[in-house]
Amino acid sequence: MFIKEIQEYSDIRHKARAYLSYLFNRNIQNYLPSISKEHVEQGLEKLAHDVIKFDAFYILDRNGVQVGNNYSNNKEYVIGDGENRSGRSYYYNAVKEKRCYLSDPYPSSLTGELCVTMSMPVYNDKKELIYIACMDISLADLLRFINPSSFDGIFGKFTRGIYTFFAVALFMISSYLFFLAMRSLYYVYTHDTDVSDIFESTILLTLALAIFDLVKTIFEEEVLGHSNSKEGGSNTMVRFIASIIIALAIESLMLVFKFAITNPQHVVYAIYLIAGVGIMMISLSIYIYINKKAKE
Repeated sequence: MFIKEIQEYSDIRHKARAYLSYLFNRNIQNYLPSISKEHVEQGLEKLAHDVIKFDAFYILDRNGVQVGNNYSNNKEYVIGDGENRSGRSYYYNAVKEKRCYLSDPYPSSLTGELCVTMSMPVYNDKKELIYIACMDISLADLLRFINPSSFDGIFGKFTRGIYTFFAVALFMISSYLFFLAMRSLYYVYTHDTDVSDIFESTILLTLALAIFDLVKTIFEEEVLGHSNSKEGGSNTMVRFIASIIIALAIESLMLVFKFAITNPQHVVYAIYLIAGVGIMMISLSIYIYINKKAKE
């Protein structure tokens, strides 16, 4: 589920950084005449009460070297004294931007899970950098902390279960349509039939393929969390409407041949259906264009 976690993180990153910046600045005073390590540690201890779940807090000096071991509720994580972290993005970006910085997700050296680091530069009254206060928190815990209705919550799991159920049901329908199409084609092959029977088999195959494509989209987007950011609008909606357009287009083509042979004066109704398909295609194109522009 890493892909969906990262996508959700990208959506709430600004909100997460703003809220964590508020917590850091509220608990760690900056620009004081004398900044000591104990002063920063006291602020981190207060911060630990605001952030219930975290991996570790630690302090870096102005050169990016850790000062003291981690502060953590897990005794196994109380390590790191003297470790050089000057090459980490959360160090040099916080120093460069001179404000709180929230890193991209990366594998934690403590837990092995995806985590992010919030870092805050601490200055004295002369605006000289003294320390960098850091907090490691797992990506999953951050999402639950900032966005309680996260996908991995109870409702999120329930929703994925519902989507899975519908995906399986639609797959069964697609399989049944495919079976009917194969049986129809076998009948066409073994008997003398007209063109309409071939079109009916084609419609069944097209519907089976369209529904299977819809199942694939639902499962990838709603269950696995994959998505195509280049697609305008919802992939599920686009695929569903496209399936209807394909089915109606084939039906209208079949009606043209049928009426042309048996009842030419009714060909106009097939033309109406073709016009309706054209309107649906134009409407779908407008829908995709508007959603794409809205995202841009």
